[in-house]
Amino acid sequence: VTALQIYGAIGVLGLVGNITLIKTFCSVKSGRNVPNLYMSSLALGDVLLLVTCAPVDASRYLSEEWLFGRLGCKVIPFIQLTSVGVSVFTLTALSADRYKAIVKPLDIQTSSSSNSIILRAALIWLFSMVLAIPEAVFSDLHTFNVTTNESFVTCAPYPHAGELHPKIHSMASFLIFYIIPLLVISVYYTSIALSLRKSASNLPVDGNMHTRRQVESRKRLAKTVLVFVGLFAVCWLPSHIIYIYRSYHYSQVDTSMVHFLCSVVARILAFTNSCLNPLALYLLSKTFKKQFNQQLCCCCRMLLRRSSQSPTHHNKHVTSVRSTHYSMASLSMINGRQVYQEDCV
Repeated sequence: VTALQIYGAIGVLGLVGNITLIKTFCSVKSGRNVPNLYMSSLALGDVLLLVTCAPVDASRYLSEEWLFGRLGCKVIPFIQLTSVGVSVFTLTALSADRYKAIVKPLDIQTSSSSNSIILRAALIWLFSMVLAIPEAVFSDLHTFNVTTNESFVTCAPYPHAGELHPKIHSMASFLIFYIIPLLVISVYYTSIALSLRKSASNLPVDGNMHTRRQVESRKRLAKTVLVFVGLFAVCWLPSHIIYIYRSYHYSQVDTSMVHFLCSVVARILAFTNSCLNPLALYLLSKTFKKQFNQQLCCCCRMLLRRSSQSPTHHNKHVTSVRSTHYSMASLSMINGRQVYQEDCV
């Protein structure tokens, strides 16, 4: 029950945070810049993961059997890997953008139009979906034997037969969706750090105020992206480690409490990453904090207005269709739905 409550809290916080983030960047004209468009794409990937994969993952604590059929077994892993790909490759693109803005500021002017960034974000989604296709092809329902007399059916990338495929799959996922992107990001941020150190020493004490503000702004944004990368690295590492461990012990089912607890913590951490980015941006950016609060208050006011109007609207419908005959059953249309109603006036 505690695990389900945690999943519920992650889902609610993640959806509210990411949807409000997307709405903030889309509705505020000044927010439609390169980093914010990438962050919106990142948030969209997190929303997709929270809506589809988090409830499915939580259902595993209610039943040992897979509840979503063969089609769900192919679609859900595909969506999850697509979302992971979108996250890590968008973070890589954000790091590249910060590298250009700080190390090569002249280059960014020629390649930072909104249309080109939207196209790049779309290509990241397409690339992530292509990489996730094998997950949909090979994932299927397989029977696993716990003991001689006890077995269960669940969704898995490979059957028990053969030990090489699981090892290749886990290591390839670890390299493509974790190690390689983080190494590329590390190279970018090493260059950024060296450039900032050099520019700080070359900048005169009484230098141009506009230049100083521009450098500080770029440093803040680079720090924010680095926080996003750090959160992704910390939250997804345990899941990769657990998956690699299982792939090297694929013919055995580990029923120990230690393995179960580690698996639960790893999965919860992975989904937690999907609700942390809006929170991190909220804490790091005063401008975003102000815009986020405005959007959230606006949404709350709209919901309150609708909820205060709905009872009146409901009563009008009931009154208008109420029968004039006493003790007579009637069918009334309430809010577009047919409801069987017993009139006893």
